[in-house]
Amino acid sequence: MSLSKLKTKISKLPQNPGVYFFRDKKEHILYIGKATNLRARVNSYFSLSQNPTPTLPLVRGEGFGRPIEVMIHQVADIKTIETESVLEALILESNLIKKYQPKYNVKEKDDKSFVHAAITKEKFPRIVILRKTDLENKYVIPSLSRNPIRKKQEDPSTPLRSVRDDIKIRQIFGPYTSKKQLEIALKIIRKIFPYHSNSQKTEKGCLDFQLGRCPGPYAGAITREDYLKNIRGIKMILEGKKKGLVKKMEKEMKEDARKNEFEKAAEIRNKIFALKHIQDVALISSEGSTLALAKVEPLRDLRIEGYDISNISGQYAVGSMVVFKNNEPDKSQYRKFKIKTIQGADDVGMMREVLLRRFRRTPPQPSPWKGEEDFWPQPDLIFLDGGKGHLNMSENLLKELGLSIPMVAVAKGPTRKISNFQFIISNQIPMSEIPKEILDIMNNKNLIGQIMSEAHRFAIGYHKKLRRKSLIS
Repeated sequence: MSLSKLKTKISKLPQNPGVYFFRDKKEHILYIGKATNLRARVNSYFSLSQNPTPTLPLVRGEGFGRPIEVMIHQVADIKTIETESVLEALILESNLIKKYQPKYNVKEKDDKSFVHAAITKEKFPRIVILRKTDLENKYVIPSLSRNPIRKKQEDPSTPLRSVRDDIKIRQIFGPYTSKKQLEIALKIIRKIFPYHSNSQKTEKGCLDFQLGRCPGPYAGAITREDYLKNIRGIKMILEGKKKGLVKKMEKEMKEDARKNEFEKAAEIRNKIFALKHIQDVALISSEGSTLALAKVEPLRDLRIEGYDISNISGQYAVGSMVVFKNNEPDKSQYRKFKIKTIQGADDVGMMREVLLRRFRRTPPQPSPWKGEEDFWPQPDLIFLDGGKGHLNMSENLLKELGLSIPMVAVAKGPTRKISNFQFIISNQIPMSEIPKEILDIMNNKNLIGQIMSEAHRFAIGYHKKLRRKSLIS
């Protein structure tokens, strides 16, 4: 295929994450790579080529030129596979490199510097990162597959040895071309399927346990059965079987719901949502490229509302409502509420009053509150400051009012940082029925953090104002 035909084909490639293949005239795979934007990434290889005549040597060692530059002049065809996320592109790239062993993936980067993810052989397995050189110096790894690892020139009858003194390996995944990207990928996966990472068999003094990244198997916070489910989930992701994993979890969720184990079903539902809407912005930025996914613009009339409560043991209790449109705050739509019906420290009750007063402002229901006769548009998405209690209350309230609106409860840690937020998604509306624009917002942690911080700022500002007035009087 001529260069002009290649460029025409490149111009029609999708602008989504995925994996690309460069093939030569004999259809041999020369190179496999991943991309956040397939069209832009592939085009970057050919942007400097103005004619089909090679100006670089075709064989490594003849003259000068990086292997990738030499390889480009041998490309006769390009194939791509789209993925739902950059994380899946990273994993698929690794599995395909392992399967096809393209020569320029090795020539471009010494294969001994590749890294691997490994599952340890322990009561509560861990996920560790190992370089191929770490393994090859002491151990034979046939095809880096699931085969047992033994020391070089060791009698096959000798028992399995550990890769390191304190590690025995059950299974190896890879190779991955970047240790940094593998670390980020495991960090993303760990948010969905937490695991114990320290070699010490205790959670005492474990920061990961305190932050929720470790489920606390040695502290008795999780059963071995549930812990191994997390490991199996990670294993299926690293094997590129995410769709099969989701189907398996959906079956488990329905079974738990049938047994009236609704908390377990809700936990699985949240994991399924996280899997379907993986946030891998950090993985995109770590690629070392200016290429990025296209920004998703919301609908023009998209209205997002965030709510927070502020009080001191029930005193000077207030609520806030902030409104964002097109991902930007619309301060003209902000509203504050002085709590009128709840006594004592009852945040859930206070939030219910705020929501009831707010939704009695939505047509056609008139407001019973004096001075609140005007009507407000119905929101497309609601964020509540709170946990499961707040979410259950709001679901019941909206059902009473005959409203159907996607909701997310946002529980914050003591630092109120977005990295410590826990999201609980309402089950009132099936995910398949929620518009993509809304799902994009629900998946945008930075925006959610901005909305909830603004709701908190607005609520606490009104709370302090009431306290000052009380002190003056």
